[in-house]
Amino acid sequence: MTMKLQNILTVGALIALPTLGLAQETAEVAEVAEVVAEEVAAVVDNAFIFNTLLFLIGGFLVFWMAAGFAMLEAGLVRSKNVTTQLTKNIALFAIASIMYWLMGYNLMYPGSYGADLGEGETSAWLMDGILGPILRLANIGGEPAIASGYATGSDFFFQLMFCATTASIVSGTLAERIKLWPFLIFTVVLTGFIYPVEASWQWGGGFIAAMGFSDFAGSTLVHAAGGFAALAGALILGPRLGKYKDGRVNPMPGSNLALATLGTFILWLGWFGFNGASQLALGTEADANAVAVIFANTNMAAASGAVTAMILSQVVYKKVDLTMLLNGALAGLVSITAGPLDPTLFGAVWIGAVGGVIVIFAIPMLDKLKIDDVVGAIPVHLLAGFWGTLAVPFYTEGTSFATQIIGFAIIGAFVFGVSLVVWLILKATMGLRVSQEAEVNGLDLSELGMEAYPEFTKG
Repeated sequence: MTMKLQNILTVGALIALPTLGLAQETAEVAEVAEVVAEEVAAVVDNAFIFNTLLFLIGGFLVFWMAAGFAMLEAGLVRSKNVTTQLTKNIALFAIASIMYWLMGYNLMYPGSYGADLGEGETSAWLMDGILGPILRLANIGGEPAIASGYATGSDFFFQLMFCATTASIVSGTLAERIKLWPFLIFTVVLTGFIYPVEASWQWGGGFIAAMGFSDFAGSTLVHAAGGFAALAGALILGPRLGKYKDGRVNPMPGSNLALATLGTFILWLGWFGFNGASQLALGTEADANAVAVIFANTNMAAASGAVTAMILSQVVYKKVDLTMLLNGALAGLVSITAGPLDPTLFGAVWIGAVGGVIVIFAIPMLDKLKIDDVVGAIPVHLLAGFWGTLAVPFYTEGTSFATQIIGFAIIGAFVFGVSLVVWLILKATMGLRVSQEAEVNGLDLSELGMEAYPEFTKG
């Protein structure tokens, strides 16, 4: 009996040996797989990758808006000034790129998440919540800062596009009578100092953000700011020759409405990056859903602004005015920019529609005040920007109408005041306006010595 039991145990042990070995190998494989998984997880951060990708895609869409502004302005000015507008638009973008690197980025983001801080430094504010470092070059090199959630270079690239957009707004308003070089010098100040400072008060964690002011993608910080700078310039520069004469407003039709329409479509497209990428994250299902909502709301606001302007132009002027329709779409886009995430689709429709109404009545109002805005940028960007900022509390919790108005007023006073001073200095030192002869003959010949349409008769 004992011998049989011993034999059974021996045979059982022999049978179990491979199984034990297999279990041991399985355990070892599982342990190795777990270690590899941990290492892979440590190396690959999908949220970092998708957030960075969102910034880059959004950035080049907003870059494409520069082409939209160029085409819109080229179409709405007379043929004798087209080359000058094209020159200004590409030059201002190049200047904005350099100035944002030299000064703008770290001036706009003085906190620990934005500035290139030194060892042990937690903030770069010179005046807490008000003014960041004046001359501090952006640094995007080195190892990726995984903890930030995105590549620093992608953030720099994306935010730079907003800076350049602000300058593009100014260009169209002052067209057909301003000298090239004074305008470009103003662009240096606007993109290197004015815009980064006021944007830091909100997006850089400054004192307006602490008040509870809300501007998701820049109805105030970008669009109204550009509108205030343009308004200051228009007041100093004065209207074009013959625009207001004998108590009448004399129309000065643009040279190419096809280009203006193309420019509007390009801007409409670029706005999906402008608003959508301002979600600043694509690493979770919730973020991806938010970006989709923003895209849809942005489109609906543009559509309703265009339709509203088209209907009202028929009612008010007895004919549909294409330029009003184009500006209505743009006003709808500006109107939704301060809060594109929280409204319903119906909310986006009525917010954008109010933008279209603003355009129809604000453009003739400016003419009555003899403020010559060649492309309608002040109604579209400044006034619709105010409306969009004011509309935020209708759908966004934790915001108030009073705070929105106060924040807008602070930004407006700063941008308009500093811009006014800069324009006055430029007028006193260099002169802002071309001569009467140059204006009559066209800035293309007087400023550049070349024409956009040399084979056609001057218009």
